[in-house]
Amino acid sequence: MSDSFIIAIDGPAAAGKGTLSRGIAEQYGFHHLDTGLTYRAVAKALIDAGLPLDDETIAEKMAREVELAGLDRDILSRHEIGEAASKIAVMPAVRRALVAAQRRFSERPPGAVLDGRDIGTVVCPAAPVKLYVTASPEVRAKRRYDEIIGKGGAADFDAIFEDVKRRDDRDMNRADSPMKPAVDAHLLDTSEMSIEAAFQAARSIIDAALSRNA
Repeated sequence: MSDSFIIAIDGPAAAGKGTLSRGIAEQYGFHHLDTGLTYRAVAKALIDAGLPLDDETIAEKMAREVELAGLDRDILSRHEIGEAASKIAVMPAVRRALVAAQRRFSERPPGAVLDGRDIGTVVCPAAPVKLYVTASPEVRAKRRYDEIIGKGGAADFDAIFEDVKRRDDRDMNRADSPMKPAVDAHLLDTSEMSIEAAFQAARSIIDAALSRNA
């Protein structure tokens, strides 16, 4: 029996789940894992080693060796790594290896916050708290656009909007671990909700679950 209190947070890209997850982990003194970065870490390891991105056996071996602690968000967020990660993320053997590693991470006491696409449905289906954080595609595209512009970059809103819709379609319709809310997940729609409001709503849910577990 694990001594870890697990909080599973799922949802599409740019819905705010990463910011929310990091804030929750800090609030409660829990470990945090952005599971999307684990796929990017495997992709980067393959690229750095000059290995192919279409060999499932090699990718699975790399997935079994990846270290989940201290993943560098800035480096792993690079576009080319994201593109490579999308190619290996569809490989069942890679997903199995990383899900096993993510489950081991979730067992770290006193608690862990994991965010991704399939935490509440596949990785930690018994988590006492499951949140599904979402927002409309238009709102999420605007957030991503504003973020790029805010960092001094150039961005095309229409292109970003189409990319958001493509990713949603791919994530929701993949055969292995499609993105969907767990049946017992609490839905947080941040389309018209500030991150502070979402954080307070999440805290109410988490505090109630912690009191039940006490």
